[in-house]
Amino acid sequence: MTAASLPRSLVTLIAVATGAVVANLYYAQPVLHLVARDFHSGSALASLIVTATQVGYAAGLLLVVPLGDLYVRRVLVVRIFLVAAVALVGCALAPDIWVFGLASVAVGAASVAGQVMIPFAADLAPADRRGRVVARIMSGLLLGILLARTVSGLVAQLAGWRAIYWLSAGLMVAFAVVLSRALPGEDSRPHQSYWSLVGTSLRMLVDEPVLRRRAWHGACGFACFSVLWTTVAFLLSGAPYHYSSVVIGLFGLVGAGGILAANLAGKLADADHSTGATLAAGALLIGSFGLLSFGHSELGALIAGIIVLDIGTQGMQITNQAIIYALRPDARSRINSAYMVCYFIGGAVGSVTAGVVYGARGWSGVCVLGAAFGALTLGLAVVDVLRLPRAGDRRVEEENERPKLAAPKAAPES
Repeated sequence: MTAASLPRSLVTLIAVATGAVVANLYYAQPVLHLVARDFHSGSALASLIVTATQVGYAAGLLLVVPLGDLYVRRVLVVRIFLVAAVALVGCALAPDIWVFGLASVAVGAASVAGQVMIPFAADLAPADRRGRVVARIMSGLLLGILLARTVSGLVAQLAGWRAIYWLSAGLMVAFAVVLSRALPGEDSRPHQSYWSLVGTSLRMLVDEPVLRRRAWHGACGFACFSVLWTTVAFLLSGAPYHYSSVVIGLFGLVGAGGILAANLAGKLADADHSTGATLAAGALLIGSFGLLSFGHSELGALIAGIIVLDIGTQGMQITNQAIIYALRPDARSRINSAYMVCYFIGGAVGSVTAGVVYGARGWSGVCVLGAAFGALTLGLAVVDVLRLPRAGDRRVEEENERPKLAAPKAAPES
């Protein structure tokens, strides 16, 4: 299959499958209060389930995603989906919160299949469509995140919180079968040792200054995202809202504006307007927590803050990925691995600190924490603009950082 012939139907399938597998990371969020009740744990301990899943995902990004530069990705993706199914069954059967936490680590590690498929699609896409193809897949990813919370809350209300894990396990098996038939094959990958792949993935953070900056933006942006979604179930289940799991899950749909932001950011990335998109996303992240600070008692402010936060997060993410996939076409899986490890480390830091801050300072402390993470990413963007006053697009930014970017370096030998 050539880049020019990449069919929209395949892009759509990859987008849906990516959304379905990444949804596994978020099923626990709207039901944390139920998990805490059933396992007789407090909010801080229950919040660590989110952290456990993110830590597992970061480990999978570091140890599994680089294999996409070594093995045929169709085979690799199918196997990861099957492992995800087994891990989800472990969550459904967990007898206590510690076993549930360990199974959640496995779920996180096995949810990286989408991060193998995204650079695969970027390889197949023509250069002038790459940003939009990535944006479409990321729209599927965002839809999976949004629906994960809503479906999880609904299923928990009808059949208990464990039922969503059984349901998702069956879905993973179904996608494994479909993807084994639909994904294209590839030529044999250049041989490298496994540890060489992992090592060069991390080495790229040293060698690629653009990747380092984009990893910082991604980590801070996802920390903001995790700060909200780790704690919002506790806010909504208590006074003055007292919402059920179904209603809490429906709040996931509030972030649908992020889908529009993803598509807009993809077009801006293709048009080389990444600097302005980065500044705008950073400002939205900070502003969202200003709105959310009134959400402790004002539903309208809470909803508006969620929308703004999701737009800022997705706008930042698409901009970052469109830039990093242009750095090393020969090593996109490793580039993606290095970036996403940093991204989910940021998310894990955001979720664990949010649980602690919520227990100590309540919702107002959470909003200050989220705004602080937003300030970290906006601060770097402003520094870049001051340092490179004419860097108004991705091309100028990259040329200033690495003058010979247009001629990709050869892949490091094992």
